[in-house]
Amino acid sequence: MFVDLQDYKYSKKKLEETIECQIEYPSFEEAILVPWRALPRRMSKLYFAMRVIEQFEDVEGRNPGETSIADRLGVLKLRKELCETNSLDESQIPDALLERLLTDTREFPPVCAIIGGILGQEVIKAISGKGDPLKNFFFFDAMDGKGLIEDISGPSTRS
Repeated sequence: MFVDLQDYKYSKKKLEETIECQIEYPSFEEAILVPWRALPRRMSKLYFAMRVIEQFEDVEGRNPGETSIADRLGVLKLRKELCETNSLDESQIPDALLERLLTDTREFPPVCAIIGGILGQEVIKAISGKGDPLKNFFFFDAMDGKGLIEDISGPSTRS
């Protein structure tokens, strides 16, 4: 899930006073243009795996989700190229994760329910102006049941 609230203002209560806060969100295009080597060391492996598959679909002229396990070798080759180009260790994008993303392209209702709940929570926070909003990527790994928020933005929009 990606959140872009552009130039977002909200209130925070500290003790008995209200503090006005402002966060500048990058666009999706700006966020994905951040070089991989500039990302935090503990970045979610899902981010890199999804970027490899997205670029594979783009190179092959496919629509999102039109991949299968038959594309495994092409995706692994592209992963190697992208890792070399971006100075990233290939272990950051495990084969098993890529295979799972290639074969499980359909929606999974329990994950959709979790993501929908989180999205609803973020909409309420954005409308009410109360609470720290998610910035800017949310990844949910159904295998370990964990959600992770990643701030992927250039230095000028980091909060």
